[in-house]
Amino acid sequence: QRLRDISQLGGVYYVFPAAASKRFEHSLGVAHLARTFIEQIRANQPGLGITDEEALCIELAGLCHDLGHGPFSHTFDGRVLPSLGAPSTFCHEHASVQIFELLIESNGLRPEFAKYGLDDSKIQLIKELILGDEDEAIGLEDFKWIGLEPRKAFLYDIVANKRNGIDVDKMDYFQRDSLMLNIPCSFDCNRLMKFASVYPVRSGEEGEKEEEMRTQICFHVKEAWNCFEMYHTRHSLYKRAYLHKVSNAIDI
Repeated sequence: QRLRDISQLGGVYYVFPAAASKRFEHSLGVAHLARTFIEQIRANQPGLGITDEEALCIELAGLCHDLGHGPFSHTFDGRVLPSLGAPSTFCHEHASVQIFELLIESNGLRPEFAKYGLDDSKIQLIKELILGDEDEAIGLEDFKWIGLEPRKAFLYDIVANKRNGIDVDKMDYFQRDSLMLNIPCSFDCNRLMKFASVYPVRSGEEGEKEEEMRTQICFHVKEAWNCFEMYHTRHSLYKRAYLHKVSNAIDI
């Protein structure tokens, strides 16, 4: 509920008054896309053995991935935290994991989670899905990365893809911000998800067996242009809005 009061675009709102969306609705959107994506993969590739509990973990990670954002979104990370002496490795994802833990402990939610088959290992999975990669856990106090087996590693690609950046977090805010800023966006996330499949991918190590290969979410070659458009949308939003000189001056 705190995210209802935190602007999605921080100081950009002072330059583009229509850009008034909040982190709350973005979190709902990411949760929705996360569930949509995992269910699409599940329906197309039942052999992957995706469980109801894993699908719920993906959805909850999408819902909670931005809990750690402070006032004025990224301005808090970039300007305020360093001035307070926060370590350089600290990021809002770390705060998201810590606030998620706090919500569970202070509200006594473990029995409620258990009703849906979410034990401590699944709560750990949600935290790891929020971080996206073991390297992102560096500097997070009292947190030990456990990780998934290679055949389930593709689950890390959905909410916070640190491998290539194509994840439902970006899918939501690219479309949401383009709409609020009236900046054209020709990227189609629903089509991209539709033509996604999971495959084991070689790491390049000699003697690697197929069962040892890490699985990844891959996209049909005909979606190459759609991927290009996603990165182009990102570039356009940064150049025209996120890094707007007046917005940055206001942030400072």
